[in-house]
Amino acid sequence: MTTRDRFLGVGVAVLWGLNFIAIHLGLDHFPPFFFGALRFTLMAVPVVLFVPRPDVAWRWLLLYGTGFGILQFTFLFWAMDAGMPTGLASLVLQSSAPFTVILGVLLLGERMSRAQVVGISVAVVGMTAIAVDRDLHGSGAALIPVLLTLAAGLGWAFGNLGSRMARPDNPLRLTLWMSVVPPIPMFALSLAVEGPSAGIRSLTTLGGHGGLLALAGLAYVVVLATVVGSGIWTHLMARCPASRVAPFSLLVPVVGISASWLLLGERPTVVELVGAVVVITGCLVGALGGSASRGRVCETRTHVQPADARLDEVTAHPDPGGAGRGAGRSLGVP
Repeated sequence: MTTRDRFLGVGVAVLWGLNFIAIHLGLDHFPPFFFGALRFTLMAVPVVLFVPRPDVAWRWLLLYGTGFGILQFTFLFWAMDAGMPTGLASLVLQSSAPFTVILGVLLLGERMSRAQVVGISVAVVGMTAIAVDRDLHGSGAALIPVLLTLAAGLGWAFGNLGSRMARPDNPLRLTLWMSVVPPIPMFALSLAVEGPSAGIRSLTTLGGHGGLLALAGLAYVVVLATVVGSGIWTHLMARCPASRVAPFSLLVPVVGISASWLLLGERPTVVELVGAVVVITGCLVGALGGSASRGRVCETRTHVQPADARLDEVTAHPDPGGAGRGAGRSLGVP
């Protein structure tokens, strides 16, 4: 990778890490399910009007949108609204990586390398330590947001399988079209759980200080984290081996935890910090250990190779949540 590529990789990690701060600002004003529906609606409308639909089967697009869009963000926003610390959420969501590998083995007949087994085991130990620590310090109530965030990671993993099976010729186009799936189900969930008045009230009070901060957070999530971050990541994945790009995603929780500490005053416990190091180490071992493309260098041209030509080259996850052979086709933004 060139120095420019490395700077771009770090830049995406910073964008995605700060995305959790933006989500926090949005959830301070909007009801969680309504906020999720609003986020995807703002993406879906211009996508349908201006972006050609990717040449993939509808079933895989629906699986991607349901897993990555509906399940991940329903549980993630619910968890953060229920008290999941912002920085810790950015870490626990990394559970999507081992979940993706395990689902690939169970549902797609893929095989794990020895390094992936070790990496997943190490990551699970770190996650367990964090969950136990939250349970001990929160009298049981603090454990529920952790479990909800783990459910979000599992949803992301199912989305990764949909993206992997779709094998799009243009991953960014698939990512954008994924946003068409969640709005209606998430608006329906918001109406059923939060009631129509909650969403309407949040829209009619946007003129206040909290409302303006929420709008800024919403704009960040849609424009910077999704469009800009995803675009840069897709560019890097088109030029370089996934094994070289994927580790940059492990900087996301580092940025998320640090930014939450500095901006929101969240102070993780010693056990949580140690658990974070263990989780990131496990994910890194799994990502690098599954690679079969170490001999490939970054392409000097910028066009995306045909899907069939690249399929066997991609073995590590390209996003903060994907993992396993072929999962590199997916692209996700928390």
